[in-house]
Amino acid sequence: MAEVQPPAGEDAAMALDADTFDALIDAVRRFVAERLRPLEAQVENDDAIPADVVAEMREMGLFGLSIAPEYGGLGLSMAEEVRVAMETGRTTPAFRSAFGTNVGIGSQGLVIAGTPEQKAEWLPRIASGEIVTSFALTEPDVGSDSGSVKTRAVRDGDVYRLSGTKRYITNADKADLFTVMARTGDEPGGRGVSAFLVPRDLPGLRVGPPEKKMGQKGAHVCDVHFDDVPVSVANRLGEEGEGFRIAMKVLDRGRLHIAAVCVGVAERLIADTVAYAGERRQFGKPIAEHQLVQAMIADSKTEALAARALVLQTADAKDRGEDVVLESAAAKLFASEMVGRVADRAVQVHGGAGYIADYGIERLYRDVRLFRIYEGTTQIQQVIVARETMKRGG
Repeated sequence: MAEVQPPAGEDAAMALDADTFDALIDAVRRFVAERLRPLEAQVENDDAIPADVVAEMREMGLFGLSIAPEYGGLGLSMAEEVRVAMETGRTTPAFRSAFGTNVGIGSQGLVIAGTPEQKAEWLPRIASGEIVTSFALTEPDVGSDSGSVKTRAVRDGDVYRLSGTKRYITNADKADLFTVMARTGDEPGGRGVSAFLVPRDLPGLRVGPPEKKMGQKGAHVCDVHFDDVPVSVANRLGEEGEGFRIAMKVLDRGRLHIAAVCVGVAERLIADTVAYAGERRQFGKPIAEHQLVQAMIADSKTEALAARALVLQTADAKDRGEDVVLESAAAKLFASEMVGRVADRAVQVHGGAGYIADYGIERLYRDVRLFRIYEGTTQIQQVIVARETMKRGG
């Protein structure tokens, strides 16, 4: 991986000292085990995360993991961020989603391309969790082909007027600030796309009801409608036509974060599988002593270890300023597919219990299916990996 300079305007990672970071990891691990896991069934039933839990997340600084200390965040390096993501992955993914957009796709466009004035206005409140952010790229007819956005932003003096619809926008029902990709020019593909910071309270902006989903209850996605919404020119991120480049950089980081979450969920599933296999008896002995069950456990553990190593290695490379477009896509590709296989084996080892809601395995089985779709489908990751591999000559 060739060394490159960080993009202009992108904040350099600031790692914590080892003792402070170890204390953070220990606090997050205990929070997940003692506070969040006991609430998993409640979140599933209510399709909501309790407000007091969100407040505790704010107090722990989880909304500002990736935001620089001068704006009130923890300023974690990528290597540190993915380790926190692995810990939060060991419970229902909706908990991480509550602060995930503030850490990743909802804030990183501002971190990468924001002016000093934009950062000073928004980042402290994002880091504290006072406001929730969302990233609005996907549209009814635009998903993987993200350079073909149809939402338009027409310059009208000191404002742009945004019109269009965004679809499946995570945390849109809670968001106070949207990073919106809209077409400002007639150039084909991504060259005509620009990025905007759009406050929720602007006239003409309407958020639809949360969609009913297969899994990840408690994490909501909604349509967002823009009807001639007046957005100040001062709220544009970067120059006109730079939105697609900003979006791709945001997604590169987001893919690595999601890969880390997949590792955490896989480790949780493996631990639950091992515990069950040690207790459940068939043919006079624990099923953990049957070789075909051991084979499923071994395959899951091996794949999880490989995914963890790839994520950590890529995060280290990103912190060194290296180009990790290929590696981030590969990590998301491998980890999201891996956790699906681990979840399937977990259901199989649990047998009938794996299909019953009381054990929680079927819930995680449904939850992890989304990882292969959002922030770039498996097939898009394959295209990126192949393209970047050919660029590098192998």
